[in-house]
This record gives sequence, structure tokens and C-alpha cells, in this order.
Amino acid sequence: MRVISSPARLASLLLAGVLLAGCASTDSQEDELDGVAERQLYQEGREALEDGRYTTAVNRLEAIDTRFPFGEHAEQAQLELIYAYYQTDDWENARAAASRFIRLHPDHPQVDYAYYMRGLAAWQAGRFSLERLRLIDISKRDLGATRDAYSDFRELIQRFPNSQYAPDAQQRIVYLRNVLARHELHAADFYLRKGAYVAAVERGRWVIEHYPQSAATHDALAMMVEGYLGLGMRDRARETLQVLIDNAPNHERLRGRTFRPQHVEAESLSV
Repeated sequence: MRVISSPARLASLLLAGVLLAGCASTDSQEDELDGVAERQLYQEGREALEDGRYTTAVNRLEAIDTRFPFGEHAEQAQLELIYAYYQTDDWENARAAASRFIRLHPDHPQVDYAYYMRGLAAWQAGRFSLERLRLIDISKRDLGATRDAYSDFRELIQRFPNSQYAPDAQQRIVYLRNVLARHELHAADFYLRKGAYVAAVERGRWVIEHYPQSAATHDALAMMVEGYLGLGMRDRARETLQVLIDNAPNHERLRGRTFRPQHVEAESLSV
């Protein structure tokens, strides 16, 4: 029985060896197919982007990112996925993909594009066209996306001042700075109406310190003057008024060198 079983076992071992060799050969073929599959996915993703079929592009580029994270087209697919998300109005994923690309490829020659697209996605998330048309009261909104866009564009300019995207980012920063400053002034005006004069003064100071180049700085000084009047601090109010007169002698709240409070029950102030 042992003599008979030994050849059977040997045959089984030989068969197993053949199967293992076959599996190794199959694995090798699958590796080659994986390479082809990646190229095909990338080609389909590129064609979808060019044709404006952005949902399809997202599907193909995500597949590359998941299945071939170290493949030949991985980096370019990650970069183009940012744009594909952006075109499908998926601002959150666009920003996440841009941040991931920046983290993984900080020295990539097109990393400035990732910074730019991250800011642009935040810009769109804020729906600034509505703000420009004054269809909504921005003082009642959470401007988190606006602040993100402002920070992203500033970082782009600081890191890549010669980037082809820097001029556009700079123009957007000017607008964003004014949006954020106006938001603070809306809040300051609210506090003045409610008698929260310390908060009103602090909001005005915040605008001057953080957005000194915005068009709202003069209004911020006026808010501070009135806030100090509400607090009974006429000397501080007079000092701030002098700064306002020196920088904006024709401000709407001035009559010559006299400031007339709008919300505070206090006498007019002159310097």
C-alpha cells in the first residue's frame, strides 16, 4: 500500500507544482494587463475631460488613483482629478484632492496649479456672484469658505510669486479682502445698534489690522469713533477721529471736522 501511495503523492506534488507555476504565469500576465488597463483608464479619463463628460472623467481618474496609486499616470491623474471634481461642482472633494496632491508632491512642477485650484474651489463654494449682486446679506452668512479662499490664494502668491496663476489669484484676493472686511463692518454695525460698543470697536480694529488695504478701513475708523463715543471714551474717540480726517476728509460721516454719531446717543465730536 505504501509503494502504491507514494507515486500518487508524488503525482499530487507534481500537479501542485504545475499549478503554482501556472499561477505565477497568470500573475505575470495580470501585471501586464494592469499596465494596459491603467493606460486605457487614463485615455478614457482624458477624453472625457476634453469632451466635457466630467462625471465619467471622475470615475476613470478615481479608478486610477485607487487601483494604480504608483502607476505611470498616477500623478497626472491625481492632478486632473482636482479639475474633474471642480467641474462637477464638488468643491469639497476638489479641495481635498488638491490638498492631498500638495502633501504628496510638494516639488511637482505643477503644484502651483493645485494651490490655485484649491483656492478656486473655496471661492466657488462661497457663491460670490450672489454676494456681488447683493442678493444676500453676507453678514448673516458663515464666511468659512471665503476665508479659506483668501488664505489659499495668499499662500499661492507667497510660495509661487511667478506662477502663471498668481495674477488672477491677486485680483481675487483684492475682492476677497473687501468681502471679509465688509462682513466685519456689518457685524460692527449690528453691535453698535445693540449697544455692544466694545465688540463694535474690536471689529473695526480687526478690519484695520488684518485688511489694511481694503476699501473698508475708513468705515472701520468711523465705527471705532462711534463705539468709543458709546463707551464715553471721548478722548480715544477724538484720536481715532483725527486719523479718519487725515485719511478720508470727505467721509460721509463727517461734516467738516465734526463727526455725527448714527446709532449712539452722544453729542457730535469735533477736532
